[in-house]
Amino acid sequence: MWLTGATVIDGTGADPVPDRSILVEDGRIAALGGTPPAGAEVLDCTGLVITPGLIDAHVHFGMSSDIGQSLTRQLSVAEMAADMFENCRQTLHAGFTTVRDTGGIDDGLAQVVASGKVPGPRIIHCGPLLAQTGGHGYLGATWEPSEDWESHHVVGLRAVSFLSDGPDSVRKNAREAFRRGASFLKMCVTGGVVSHHDKLTDTQFTAEEIAAAVTEASARGTYVTVHAHNNAGLRTAIQAGVKCVEHGSEIDEEMATLMAQHGVAHVPTLAVVHALLDDSTGPGLPAHIGTRVGHVLDGQIAAIHASRAAGVLIGSGSDYIGPNQERRGYEITLRAKVEDPMTALVTATRDNARVLRIDDEVGTIEPGKRADLAGFAGNPLDDPAIFADHERVRLVLQRGRVVKDHR
Repeated sequence: MWLTGATVIDGTGADPVPDRSILVEDGRIAALGGTPPAGAEVLDCTGLVITPGLIDAHVHFGMSSDIGQSLTRQLSVAEMAADMFENCRQTLHAGFTTVRDTGGIDDGLAQVVASGKVPGPRIIHCGPLLAQTGGHGYLGATWEPSEDWESHHVVGLRAVSFLSDGPDSVRKNAREAFRRGASFLKMCVTGGVVSHHDKLTDTQFTAEEIAAAVTEASARGTYVTVHAHNNAGLRTAIQAGVKCVEHGSEIDEEMATLMAQHGVAHVPTLAVVHALLDDSTGPGLPAHIGTRVGHVLDGQIAAIHASRAAGVLIGSGSDYIGPNQERRGYEITLRAKVEDPMTALVTATRDNARVLRIDDEVGTIEPGKRADLAGFAGNPLDDPAIFADHERVRLVLQRGRVVKDHR
């Protein structure tokens, strides 16, 4: 396949190259520039700006329905599955060819998408995240016995979290997550915004519990990432050996320096904060959840600057929950305002690939990389709002196959 006529932004931070041709062979980028080989299928991309396929490093496909209804058995499994499938399709058509699901799906969803039966991005996931009883990630009703929580799992489709109390319980559940297809582990080491039973200032899990998960992940050549909003919980997690933090809304110069010293990556999530500030009932959450956001937005913006100054690897994640996840690229639009459009794009492509440990395969437009590409009508570096407008995504290639063509 020969893509011709487009302006190419390769994801490395290099300047856009106009009228750049891309040769795709066997699902990979074979060459940039030159002339088309005899018999190549030619795609005229004149007027498009082509970037690497976008990557969202923090999604929750298992939360694609009204959260309250889905956790109180007011929705059928069929409807929940339909919502997840549609979310997968929308995400791919928005130009995202890879995502990292940070808690909520079972491997069945990832497998059905990988098989091609359902359109969607490549899904790298942790399966059920590890939460302590009453901690973030546990969404059981107030008067529901905690031992009933896992009865909400839909094996093969959705499993929000494993309740894990004590190192032995963490170890067992980590092994079960890997048995179910997890590629990494996630733990919640502080309270959260979308929580019923904790505060943002709470710390969760002991150093020994976190270390048990780190040991299990290391044994499989992978890592633990942690949900963390306060530095006390994050510091314990770093000392226990975790390699990534989600949100990080208290990260300051001192914490960022510690993260850099230990090779800990940082994935901020601005889009979900804006969504909850606008209307926390939209995802199916109580209205008071919006009041819990507090300093999280300004804190994450300050944390981005602190992490950048310290040399921390920074990724990009939307963290959308509930039925309205169609503006997947809004996170990149927001990040373009915090830093600049090129940095936001590189963060959502090359650097996210590094966070996911798949940068040898995707993230940049270079010979040998998988042909995961997104073509935009207009230059998102000039108008970053384009990232959040799926109608402006006119062409998507995944593994060298055209999966969306609205040229």
